[in-house]
Amino acid sequence: MSIKREIHTEQPYIPLGPFKLRFPFIHYKWTVPESVQGIVLVSVPLAATAVHMEILGASFEVAVLMVLLNGFLYMLHVSLGDPIFPGWITPIIPLVTPWAIGNFEAGPDRIQAIIALQLMIAIFFLVLGLTGLSKKIVKIVPLSMRSGVILGAAIAAIFSVVRPDTKSRMAGVEVSAIVGTIVAFIIMYSHHFSSLKKKFKFLDIIGKFGLLPGIVSALIIGVIVGELAIPVIKISDGIFVSLPFKEMLSNYTIFGIDFPSMNHFVKAFPMLVVAYLICFGDFITSEALLEDAGKSRADERIDYNINRSNLIVGIRNMILALIAPYAPLNGPIWVGGTVATCERYKHGPKEMSSIYGGMSAYIFFMAITALFLPIVSLFKPALPVAMTITMMVTGWACGYIGINMCKTREEQAIALIMAIAIAFQSATIGLGVGFILHLLIGRKSST
Repeated sequence: MSIKREIHTEQPYIPLGPFKLRFPFIHYKWTVPESVQGIVLVSVPLAATAVHMEILGASFEVAVLMVLLNGFLYMLHVSLGDPIFPGWITPIIPLVTPWAIGNFEAGPDRIQAIIALQLMIAIFFLVLGLTGLSKKIVKIVPLSMRSGVILGAAIAAIFSVVRPDTKSRMAGVEVSAIVGTIVAFIIMYSHHFSSLKKKFKFLDIIGKFGLLPGIVSALIIGVIVGELAIPVIKISDGIFVSLPFKEMLSNYTIFGIDFPSMNHFVKAFPMLVVAYLICFGDFITSEALLEDAGKSRADERIDYNINRSNLIVGIRNMILALIAPYAPLNGPIWVGGTVATCERYKHGPKEMSSIYGGMSAYIFFMAITALFLPIVSLFKPALPVAMTITMMVTGWACGYIGINMCKTREEQAIALIMAIAIAFQSATIGLGVGFILHLLIGRKSST
C-alpha cells in the first residue's frame, strides 16, 4: 500500500540533497496500462542494438546487455524525483555514426571515441546541474545556430535512410521500411487519423502505441515480401537472454581497453556541442509537457527541475561510459513514452493516481522485458527496420522543430546552410560555417 498524499501536494518522497527519493509501492503504485505498453514496446529500445553493432562492432548479445543496463538506469529519473520517460539523444545518431566510422578505426579506437564523447557529456551535464548554468549557456548560442543543429540532424537522419547506395539503412528492406514509416507517420502525425480516433475506440487504442504499429506493420510486410526472416520464438535456449558481462567489460570498456587519448576528447568536442544543443530543447520539451499535464490535475503538484534532470542525465552517461559505452548516448526524454503517459494522466486520479506511478511502470516493464529471450527473439528480425522508422520519425520531428525556431530570413538561411554542412560534411565544419555566417550576416534576430 503506497503512502497517500495530501490533496494539491507533491507525491511523498525522501529528501536526498537535490533529489527526491521515491520507491515503488511505498511512495507510489504502478499502473497496469503503462506496464502493458512497456512490455509490448520493448522493440523500441531494442532497436539500439543495431547502432551498437554498427558503431562499436558489438555482438548482438553484448548489444542487448547494453540495452538492458540502459533501460534499468532510466529508473533513476523517476526514483530521484524527475517524472519523465528518459531516452537516447536520438537526433544525434545520424551525426555520431558517420563521425565515429569516418574518423576512427573499427575496434578499440572507435570504442574509445564513444567513451570519450560520453564521458564529456556526463561531466558537462553534471557541472550544469550543480551550477544551474544550463539556461544561461544556451542563450549564448545564436538561435540560427541552434536551429541549424536540429535541421542538420533532421537531414542526416532522413538521408541515412533514403541515400541511393548500399549504405542506406533501408537497403534490402525497402518495402517493409516504407510501409512501416507510412504507418508510423499516419498514427503519430496525421490530422485525419486524429479525427478518426475520436470516433473509433480501437483506433484511439492503436494511437497510444506510437511507433509500435509501424514496426509491427513493417515486420508483417517484410515477411510477406521476403525482406525479413520469419520471427522465431526461441524457447529451447532458456527463458532469459545471455548476459555476457565479461565479454562486454573486456572488449568494450576502459577496464579491458586503454583509456581514451587526448586526441579522442579533442575530436569529440564538436559532437559534445551538438549533443548539448539537442538536449537543451529536450529539457524545455520535458518542462512544457509536464506543465501541460499538471494543468489538468489539481490533486497533484508536479515538480520538474531542469538542474536535477541535468544531474541525472549526467549520472546515467557517466555510469554507461565506464561499464557499457552507449552509442546512441543518453538524453533527458523519450517524447513518445512521456506524451503517452501524460495524456492518460490527464484523465484523472482514477486512471493514474500519480504521474510517478505511470512513468515508473512504463520504464520498468520496458526494461525488464528485454531480459526474456522469447520476446527478444520475436522482435529480432524487425530491429534494423525499427531503427529505420525511428530515424524517419526523428527526421520529421527535428525538421519541423528546427524550421519553427527561426523567424527572420537571415536566421532561416544561416540555419539551412549550416544544416547542410553538418549533415554532409561534419559537425565541426557545420558549427564553423554557422558561426562565420552569424558574424557576417546574422545580426538581425527574432529573439
